[in-house]
Amino acid sequence: MTKHAGALVDTLSHEERLDRLGEVAVHVGLGLKPGQELVMTASIDALPLVRRITEHAYKAGASLVTTLFSDEEATLARFHYAPDASFDAASAWLYDGMAAAFRSGAARLAISGENPSLLANEDTGKVSRANRARSKAYMPALSLIAGFDINWTIVSFASPAWAKAMFPDDPEDIAVAKLWHAIFSASRIDTPDPVAAWRAHNAELNARTTQLNARRYASLRFRGPGTDLTVGLADDHEWAGGASTAKNGVVCNANIPTEEVFTTPHKLRVDGHVASTKPLSYQGTLIQDIAVKFEGGRIVEARARTGQDVLEKVLETDEGSRRLGEVALVPHSSPISKSGLLFFNTLYDENAASHIALGQSYSKCFIDGASLTPEQLAEKGANSSLIHIDWMIGSGEIDVDGISFSGEAEPVMRKGEWA
Repeated sequence: MTKHAGALVDTLSHEERLDRLGEVAVHVGLGLKPGQELVMTASIDALPLVRRITEHAYKAGASLVTTLFSDEEATLARFHYAPDASFDAASAWLYDGMAAAFRSGAARLAISGENPSLLANEDTGKVSRANRARSKAYMPALSLIAGFDINWTIVSFASPAWAKAMFPDDPEDIAVAKLWHAIFSASRIDTPDPVAAWRAHNAELNARTTQLNARRYASLRFRGPGTDLTVGLADDHEWAGGASTAKNGVVCNANIPTEEVFTTPHKLRVDGHVASTKPLSYQGTLIQDIAVKFEGGRIVEARARTGQDVLEKVLETDEGSRRLGEVALVPHSSPISKSGLLFFNTLYDENAASHIALGQSYSKCFIDGASLTPEQLAEKGANSSLIHIDWMIGSGEIDVDGISFSGEAEPVMRKGEWA
């Protein structure tokens, strides 16, 4: 039976695989409920996937699906022709409307797949100002997402620009086909029953989080080339991974794909130095070879081989942008890591390596976090910021120790693998 099912999967057309991805996005990613609205954002390149997701959402009983489209050429036109003062503005009315939709019970789905170097040649000052203005305007909606007030998810579409960034030596059609193969594989679309495969994977991630929550480490220590970093964990922190229950009671997978288990660092208890192991693609700029030093939870030194200006401006966003909001563990043998591909896309690259995130914490990563006020979360060490930016610090050369409250160390990972 399994062999037959596998053979059947091998014969699926691209359109059939795309339809399966739409089904996984709705039923695994969102866990969409009958009567629920869906707000979706996507590039116009992703229209074929948008249509599949919309169809599956309505079949699942969605009351209304609203999609907000973006266009990379239009984005570039802004940087080429818009007046300078416009880069300090953002469409607050749009994000206020999204927040109102979420407060009314709507789910959120984002389709990623942007050109990782879209803004690489644009004025870094304008890029920084535009990002800051957008972050401020988006905060009413982002706070509901980061707090898991709603069920939400992110999936990907293989845009030509992203595919060519990954496979620059291939003709565009071959590059796109290769990227689609990688997306389908990482998203478990090519299994006989993708929904069942996700159910089993979520069970494995849940077992890992249960084990880590039982250990109640005071901190984690990362050691390897360019890295000796101690990440103190927030008081009453809780590990999460895979499927989660949002505050509205809906079980969702926020990231498709996902291989991580993660929790909240204490914003004042991070010390040492750390080097990135993969490039960070941020808002169209590629930031490579990041190296930073933490003291008392705050980045006091930072450099990068490329994208230094953008990195510096990110760190100037607000007080919380120099502190951590997340630490995540991913084995070096994860499927995305084993693919050997560098995606230039955080959704994928963060699931190939252990990572940390600058900025906003997740309230879900605390015991009874859903019932805690922002002030109570802050007292336990949660960070607050306009940003949440993951960057990769894990590899096959990184060891991770769990440090108890008495100072005893025990291995959590060795050479990037679970100990």
